[in-house]
Amino acid sequence: MHPLYNRASMLTDKIIGAAIDVHRHFGPGLLESIYVKCLEYELNLQGLNTKREVPVIIEYKGYTFNECLRVDLLVEDCVIIEAKAVDKDSEDMEYYKAQTLSYMKLMNIPLGLVINFNNPRLGDRGIRRIILKGAD
Repeated sequence: MHPLYNRASMLTDKIIGAAIDVHRHFGPGLLESIYVKCLEYELNLQGLNTKREVPVIIEYKGYTFNECLRVDLLVEDCVIIEAKAVDKDSEDMEYYKAQTLSYMKLMNIPLGLVINFNNPRLGDRGIRRIILKGAD
């Protein structure tokens, strides 16, 4: 089990609740960047440590480089949030899930959430929870 998994798992309810609060306030149809900043603020109001636009550093056999990858939000250094505001759901969400999983692997983060704020209701396939293989 990943040492941060239990903490990350406990945080997901708070994160999802905060995302729903932001979505209830604005509804669908805004730019992704607005949702991310408001979600960051909402999570900070709840006392959670967040970092926005976190660079993903890649390490390979002592070689370290930055490939211009950025995580939308990192919560408490154990949950990655990839926020979206896209129309299509099924095909795009699979791509965003794979993107988030890549970030999780590279950063050794046990849990990720892909949140598509462009859904009429977030609970209707707007939130996807991703667990790093072996983390649970």
